[in-house]
Amino acid sequence: MSAKASYQQAARDIDLLCGVRVSAKTQERIVNRTPIDAPEITEPVAEVDLDGGLVRLVGDPGQPSEWKQYKAVRVNGDGPGMAWFQDNSALLDWLHHVTFVSLFYCLGDGHAGIWSLFAQLDVPQIAEEILDWYHLTENLHKVGGSLKRLQDAESLLWEGQVDKTIALFAPVKTGPSRRFQTYLQTHRSRVPNYRYYQMEGLPIGSGPVESWIKQIDERVQITGARWKPERVPQILALRCAYLSGRLDLFSPLKV
Repeated sequence: MSAKASYQQAARDIDLLCGVRVSAKTQERIVNRTPIDAPEITEPVAEVDLDGGLVRLVGDPGQPSEWKQYKAVRVNGDGPGMAWFQDNSALLDWLHHVTFVSLFYCLGDGHAGIWSLFAQLDVPQIAEEILDWYHLTENLHKVGGSLKRLQDAESLLWEGQVDKTIALFAPVKTGPSRRFQTYLQTHRSRVPNYRYYQMEGLPIGSGPVESWIKQIDERVQITGARWKPERVPQILALRCAYLSGRLDLFSPLKV
C-alpha cells in the first residue's frame, strides 16, 4: 500500500480492507527498515534506456524546498528497471553486473549527464549510443520559422542525414537555429538512420524508461510530498520493486 500511495492513504486503505489500524508513521518505519535490493538481471541485455526524474526535498527551516534529480534505468525495452538518487556509482555497478550481448544499444535524451554515465560503462561488448528520436524532433521544432524547412529537416534526420540538416539551417542566423546546429554537432554520432532502424526492429527511442519515470513520479511526486534526502533511495527502491512485481521477495523487519 505504501508503494502505491502516501503513508497516510496506506494507513486508511489497510484499515478499510483489513480492519487493522497501522499508522502512517508505522507504515514509514516499515518501509525504511525493509532492505530492498535492485533486481538481478538474468537475461542478456541488448538495450539500456537511461533518463532522469525529479524529487522534491524538504527545505531548511525558513527556506523553500528544492527539486533534485534521480536517475532511472531500464533494460531490454519494457524489461526490469531501477532508480537511484545521487548514487551514480550504484547505478553503474548494477549495469556492470549484467550480461550484455555482443552489440547493445544505449538510449537517452540530449542531457549531457546521461551520456557521461554511458561513457563510464566499462564492458568488453560494443555499445552503440542512440539519441531518442522524439527528443530530437522536439528540439528541431523549437527552432521555429519555415514549416517547410522543419519538415525537410525532419525527413533528413529520419534517415540520419546530420550534415545536410545542419546545412539546411546554416542560413538561419537566429539563436534557436544556432543552438540546434550545435546540438546536432554534439550528438552527431548518436543520430542513426532511424528509418532503417525502425524497419529492422531496432530501438530508436527511450520511451520505456520515460514511462518508468512517470510511474515512479506517481508515488514520489504526490501532492504535497517532500522527502528528506536520506529517505529518497528507499522510496525509489520500494516503488521500483512494486512496479516490477517484486515486493513479495522482501520480508518487512519487525517495527
